[in-house]
Order: sequence, then C-alpha cells, then structure tokens
Amino acid sequence: MSAAPRAFASFLAAVLVLVPLPGHWRARNIPTLSLIAWLSFLNVAHGVNVIEWYDNTDIKLKIWCDIISKLVIGANMAIPASCFCLALRLEGIASVRSVKRTHSDKRRKMLSDIAICVGLPLIQMALHYVVQGHRFDIVERFGCQPETYVSLPEFFLIWFIPILLCLGTFVLGALAFFHFFRRRATFARHLAASNTGLTPSRYFRLMAMSLALMIWNLVVFALTLAFNYRRGLRPWTNWADVHSNWLNINRFPVFLIPSDTLRWTYFLWWTIPVTAYMFFAFFAFGRDALIEYAGYFSWFKRNVLRMRPSTKGNKLKDSAFVPISSVSSPRPPKFDAFPYTSQPDVPYTPTSAETSRLSYPETQYAQTSTSSIVSFYGHTETHDEEKGHDVTISTTRPTDDSEAVPPYYPPSSPSSPTTPTIVPPPPALVAEGDNASIISHYGHAS
Repeated sequence: MSAAPRAFASFLAAVLVLVPLPGHWRARNIPTLSLIAWLSFLNVAHGVNVIEWYDNTDIKLKIWCDIISKLVIGANMAIPASCFCLALRLEGIASVRSVKRTHSDKRRKMLSDIAICVGLPLIQMALHYVVQGHRFDIVERFGCQPETYVSLPEFFLIWFIPILLCLGTFVLGALAFFHFFRRRATFARHLAASNTGLTPSRYFRLMAMSLALMIWNLVVFALTLAFNYRRGLRPWTNWADVHSNWLNINRFPVFLIPSDTLRWTYFLWWTIPVTAYMFFAFFAFGRDALIEYAGYFSWFKRNVLRMRPSTKGNKLKDSAFVPISSVSSPRPPKFDAFPYTSQPDVPYTPTSAETSRLSYPETQYAQTSTSSIVSFYGHTETHDEEKGHDVTISTTRPTDDSEAVPPYYPPSSPSSPTTPTIVPPPPALVAEGDNASIISHYGHAS
C-alpha cells in the first residue's frame, strides 16, 4: 500500500474527530474532550510518520520521534481512562448521586476528570522510561515507534492499569443500565432534573460509545500483548543492564521484516484511525450534530460565499395577504335591487365635479370600487397611495324622482372612459351607519 491512502486516512480521521468539539466544549465534557484531543494528535502523528518514512529508515526528526513515542504510550492509558471517566459520570447521572449538585461539586468533579483523563497518561509516559531499553525504533513505512523492554515490570507499568480501566468501564455501564431499568418510566424527567443538558438519546449514545470503544480496546490490547509476548518475556536483571544502550536507535527496513510481523504491524497501525472513525460515527448523525452542521453551512454561505438569505419563502407567504382592492377583478355584478322592499330604490345622479373625479376606466373602477363606494355613502377620508394625498368626498342624496336615471353598468370595452351612476341603498341602511352591508353589495370585499 502506498503512502497516500494511509496518510489521507490518518489526516481525515484527525479532522473528523474535531467535528463534535464545539458541542462538547460548551458542555464542558472533559472525558469526550480528552478523547478528541488524544485521537486527533495520534492520527496527525501517524500521517506525518507515513509521509516521512514511507521508503526509508533515515534517522531524522529526533525530537519529533521522542514526543510521538511518548504520546503513543500515553494514548494506551488515555483512551481507556477517558472512557472509564465518561462511564463513571453517566452512572452517577443515572443514579441519584448527581442530581442537584452545587457549583463546588461540579468543580470538584471536573478536577477529578482532568486528573483521570490527563494525569494518568502523563504518569504512564513518565513511568515508560523505567522499561525503555533504548530511545526509539524507526520502521520503514511506519516511522518512529516507541520501544519497551518486554518483561514482567513492563506488563504492570504499561498494560495492567489500562486493562483494569476497560473492565471498570464495563462494570459502570452495567450499573448505569440497571439504574435505567429501575426508573425507565421517569428516566427522561430524571435527566432533566439532573441539570446536565442530556437527553435520553444523547445519554445512550455516550454510553454506547464508551462501551464500544472499550470492547475494541480490549481486543486491540489482547492482540498487542499476544504479538509482543509471542517469544516470551525477557528477564529483568538490573537498571544499568536494561538502560545500558539507551541512546541507540534501531532501524527496520521492510525487506528484513517477516511477512506475518508486517501484517501485524499494519493491523496495529490501523487501530488508531479506526478508533477515531468509531468515535465520529457515534456523534456525526445525532440531532444536535445536524444542527451544528446547518450552522456551519449558514456561516460559510454568509461569510465566505457572501450569499444573502433567500427571501422567496417570505414573498410567497406575504402574497397570501394582498388586499383584495389591489388585485384586478372582473366587472362588478349587476344588482337589480336590494332585497329590502320597505323603501323604493332612489337613483342618484352625481354632480359635474363628482363626475370629473369619478370618471376612470373599468380597470381602475374594479381596483378601487370598495374605497370609492364607501366614500359615496359616508363622509369618508381615503388616502390615495399612488398620488400620496388625501381625497375627501362629501355627497348628498336627492330624492326627486324626476332626476332618477337608470343604474350604471360599465360598458363591455374596458378601454373607453365612462361616467358611473351608482344606485344608493335605502336611507334606513345608511342611517344605521352600516357600511359593511354596503360594501358587501357594491364591492368585492367580504
């Protein structure tokens, strides 16, 4: 396998584990933040090592190799410790111990999380010097690797405590599920009362992630121990003998590595990117993660692409509330008479001044029929939005039958201006101030 696929897989894993970082940072979730930091550093180191030493075993970047060899040893403790700390926290939430904690309790819990997730790996990195036979190894295609003096002290200093943490995570996970089944009917309300910001789905996602990583780590630890101890343990003589050649750097070209050993080395190398992908899979498709993705995409469009938010939806929404008078409508229907028979119809003939003001084409009459008719039958002040000034029309109703003319009906051609003649309602309808009834007969509003 060439260097490009493995380097790309490492760098991609280092980026993917950073995706859930903002949400866990806001929640001050120390165990998951520790997992994100360790997995990101390890995958970056793996990618750099593959690129630098893919086809050589040159001794270079010594300080880099010293740092990376210690980080690999610390990660063997950090990942189980973070999962153990997360399971301990979730078990405390599922029980009644973590409900309504004070500020000092939360601070004490945060300090204990930092001590477990960061302090234990740093201690193991320091203790690694006890069983470090020489400085480090350089393996072609894999880069610099940590070296340990395979012996009984090496097992207890490097592997024993991480294995105990894995087993402790399983015990805490079982206790957490036991607490859930005891109060499963009120579990969601119990999480809300704990004031941790956890929902049932997020709670079980964290618990499932910690248990899955622990199963995976136990498998990796078992295979690593089988690979390291396949030839037996070396005798521990004394400090001087173990560290007699400490500054030595061993180099292993590919053609000198047996095929079965090379396959095991490939497998152990891939365990770090796979662990990062597992972590990402548990947090990449949750509801909170999708909300984060939408926020990132909106920020990218607004600040990078300089795209304004679309207003198409708002325009469609506003079009449903356009006033009826602003929409073109067909010619008004003909009304032969009012349905009231108590008072005969009295036609009305407007004066010359009113005729000059009310002469307009049919389309304008259809658009402003409501406002014009209301202005006839009351003393109404209307505001002409197109001309920008108020129009006041004051009218009277002659009752002389000799001046009566037939009601006005618009001509068939909408282009020729006409003089409208409007039949008013009986005086009883106007005397009550019932403008709504007049609009319902002469306009198009409902």
